[in-house]
Amino acid sequence: MCGIIGVVGFSPVNQIIYDGLTILQHRGQDAAGMMTSESGRFYQRKDKGLVKDVFHTRHMRQLHGNVGIGHVRYPTAGNDSAAEAQPFYVNAPYGIGLGHNGNLTNTDALRVELHEQDLRHINTTSDSEVLLNVFAHELQRCGKLHPEAADIFDAIERVHRRIKGGYAVVGLIAETGVFAFRDPFGIRPLCYGTRTTELGVEVMIASESVAVDALGFELVRDLAPGEAIFVSESGEVHTRQCADHPTYAPCIFEFVYLARPDSIMDGISVYQARMRMGEKLADKVLREWPDHDIDVIIPIPDTSRTAALEMAVALKLPYREGFIKNRYIGRTFIMPGQAERKKSVRQKLNAIDLEFKGKNVLLVDDSIVRGTTSAEIIRMAREAGANKVYMASAAPPVRYAYVYGIDMPSPDELIAHGRSEAEVGEAIGADRLIYQDLDDLVDAVRQGHPNITQYDCSCFTGEYVTGDVTEEYLAAVAGGRADGVKTEAQERRSRDIVTVGLHNAE
Repeated sequence: MCGIIGVVGFSPVNQIIYDGLTILQHRGQDAAGMMTSESGRFYQRKDKGLVKDVFHTRHMRQLHGNVGIGHVRYPTAGNDSAAEAQPFYVNAPYGIGLGHNGNLTNTDALRVELHEQDLRHINTTSDSEVLLNVFAHELQRCGKLHPEAADIFDAIERVHRRIKGGYAVVGLIAETGVFAFRDPFGIRPLCYGTRTTELGVEVMIASESVAVDALGFELVRDLAPGEAIFVSESGEVHTRQCADHPTYAPCIFEFVYLARPDSIMDGISVYQARMRMGEKLADKVLREWPDHDIDVIIPIPDTSRTAALEMAVALKLPYREGFIKNRYIGRTFIMPGQAERKKSVRQKLNAIDLEFKGKNVLLVDDSIVRGTTSAEIIRMAREAGANKVYMASAAPPVRYAYVYGIDMPSPDELIAHGRSEAEVGEAIGADRLIYQDLDDLVDAVRQGHPNITQYDCSCFTGEYVTGDVTEEYLAAVAGGRADGVKTEAQERRSRDIVTVGLHNAE
């Protein structure tokens, strides 16, 4: 999970990109980067850290140009060095910068092709650098001094045929413009909007509509699966379907947890989808536990608030804010390493004792992944005086690895892997655990756009929509995502010195 943004304007775009990345910060807290272009020269700043820590005034002053792209990142396989911050850059052909949200499932094969056939060098372990070099190779085949929109779209068509996985891409071509494209299944989100100024119509491309809306642009639409957009430096917008057999199958976990509630994705309000998740959960409680003894419903902030409130309304129960969140602690789901996540839970949340003391409380969370956070929060509720602690998850049990760009851990580290729902409840210390049914989750999202009939639910079902995910691949992914591997990698990198160049605004 990462956030990407691209802007073509008629005045410097560095501040717009900075603000957009700040809005998309929830999609990645590990690293941030920006690349702008002016008179055929690229200017770049990228590093590990939050947006506010990576970009200072001295950096912003050196990011010249009316076109640019930006990226916020978190690592999906433990690779979190500064060298792997995005955007990436190649100088041939033309000069291209690229940022990527997602994960390629045939990276290893592509590395071999790039080395042995395309004669290209890959300098990092990032699949985003692989993707950039595949695109650069395909664009070079046009053989022109200055590529046109049709040449860029032709290159993207060939890219789609070579790469597999879930991806949303934004790129910058020197003296040409900004391009973006989405994978043929629409797994990772991407949209664009426009705003009219005195000088002309400016264009923004972003992972989520909230960045478009908040910065004064009007959302035009989401890119369709396999579709590409190219915006010239003069602001001309071109779009084309570039995939051979596109199929709508967006990631359902975006609606459960990843996206901001004020975003619209593929025509579906994330907020309303989460409201319906709460309604579905309430229906399940009434259906399977009609004589429940719940006294109060308390959300685990922030993502679950919408579903929890709808549950309370449907069950005619009080809704209370029992936990206060420290907003200066990042999202624990995307923190590297189990020890760091566990430590951050109590720093992140503090219980209000009077909302728990002597009550049977139903805690509502968006999902339960590793179980670390859930177990710690249930322990906090008991320490605050709760009589009984029940837990409800707006998502079904997460039992399988996710391979399309979300840092789901090794299946052995998933609390629900190999366990029944009752066993998960016992493992996290809940008096009772209620999971959302998968059909109800899909229906809650699909009501926002009935024409989308398929969603990627692979972390719940183990069925991967791209059809190329093998047991061998899953084993390799699990080996790279295990917390022990990440901790070892982080310790090793802490002893290394990494230098990042390219007109870097230091």
